[in-house]
Amino acid sequence: MRVLVWQWGRRGAGPRFAACLAGGLAALPGIEASLALSSGAEILRAPDAPRCDLTLPLYSGVPGLAWRALQAPVFVGRTTQWLRRTGAALAVCAMPGPLDLLMAASLRRAAIPMAVVVHDADPHPGDAFPFLFRLNRALIRRAGGVITLSDHVSDRLRAQGVLRPGVTLVRANHPPFAFGDAPPSRAHGGPLRVLSFGRLLPYKGLDLLAEALVRLGRRDMTVRVVGQGPEGAALDALRALPCVEVENRWVAEGEIGALIAWADLLVLPYREASQSGPAAIALAAGRFVLATRVGGLVQQLGAEPLATLCEPEAASIAAALDRFVSAPPTAIGGVDAAGAWRDFARRVLAGLEPLLAT
Repeated sequence: MRVLVWQWGRRGAGPRFAACLAGGLAALPGIEASLALSSGAEILRAPDAPRCDLTLPLYSGVPGLAWRALQAPVFVGRTTQWLRRTGAALAVCAMPGPLDLLMAASLRRAAIPMAVVVHDADPHPGDAFPFLFRLNRALIRRAGGVITLSDHVSDRLRAQGVLRPGVTLVRANHPPFAFGDAPPSRAHGGPLRVLSFGRLLPYKGLDLLAEALVRLGRRDMTVRVVGQGPEGAALDALRALPCVEVENRWVAEGEIGALIAWADLLVLPYREASQSGPAAIALAAGRFVLATRVGGLVQQLGAEPLATLCEPEAASIAAALDRFVSAPPTAIGGVDAAGAWRDFARRVLAGLEPLLAT
């Protein structure tokens, strides 16, 4: 049986999630996986670039998106022809994007059932393009199957009435993202290295981290805050601390492995969360994770031996950091990312079996 996985984003976790899911599916007996990405996807230029069966030059920026929308009939017609040639029995959208309604129309013409992985049920404060969320909702309503990565997201979708009657709902944990080999945590022999990595948006709790570090009052640690987002009081407060370095910039695919390998501990002081991609990267590299007990993080990290959960309060974060600095835990190595994605793919396919019978 052939399963198609697609994701039309250029940067961020979406293309990598799609590539890892396609790899997990391909590792299952009797399954052939096809992967479709934007030709501009950053992962295609990475050293570990995946094999891709279809790359489309999609768009760059809002003007490019508008031009692609005007070409919708051509896009749908050509994509439908390609889909029919693949002989796919099922298609999975790894992460929704602006052009996925056109893909849904192509799949409907090709009579291929569609499922979509829903990463977030609510827009995060600070998200730049709220209109994308409305497009995502429209895609979910057209899908025969919905895959969530936590009960938190599943429950929110049910409460919002987004799921149409008869939809197949599958819940599976976010597997780890592997970005190459990393030395054991603490192998450098110096002060504890703490990393906060990801989009620098209000819900990430960077103000809580700044207050926690002030409360902690320790200088025998090095903290890096790396990611892209709007400047503000939280970043100013972090920059003012002697042990902190703030790097407000986009981190390319090729840099992520080295960045995670630098760290001993990834800190996620979030005020809310569906799940965490940076946590999935850290676990694969054998890095410790300190996260707040919010949203889907409890389910994603609660049973992980490398993870510690605390309350979304500065005092609780400070106390947890103090324990790490005073008595660093013993490194235990990373998890089997390939095996985790294979298990994830198996669970997804088993859950979506009702779509294959239609």
